[in-house]
Amino acid sequence: MAYEEQIEKSVTRIFKAVFPNTVNHYDTLFGGTAMHLMDEVAFITATRFTKMRTVTVSSDRIDFKKPIPHGTIIELVGTVIHVGNTSLKVRVDIYVEQMYLDHREHAICGTFTFVAIDENKKPIPIKVPA
Repeated sequence: MAYEEQIEKSVTRIFKAVFPNTVNHYDTLFGGTAMHLMDEVAFITATRFTKMRTVTVSSDRIDFKKPIPHGTIIELVGTVIHVGNTSLKVRVDIYVEQMYLDHREHAICGTFTFVAIDENKKPIPIKVPA
């Protein structure tokens, strides 16, 4: 399988509804909740790409561009953007959609770094397709 094809096959999309129990006193999604969801999607993406055990080693940058109000739907999209010897970077974008309107905006983006590990939790090389 070609490298680009493996990246495309590992793109991960998850949809969530933003309910009142996930928002702050401004009625917008808690930043920590967004980061939790992003790390989860990044992990799934990294695992789907490598087919190996991976762990998060850093969240490199997260930009909150638009508030996400309760009563909306969010889509989280994870994509591998860089592969090193033992690590890889995954970009996660969050889009917000109004439930009853045809309106969608890019709200949050961030990158997460993962390391492939063996059964002893030691870093190991990522297998890249030929």
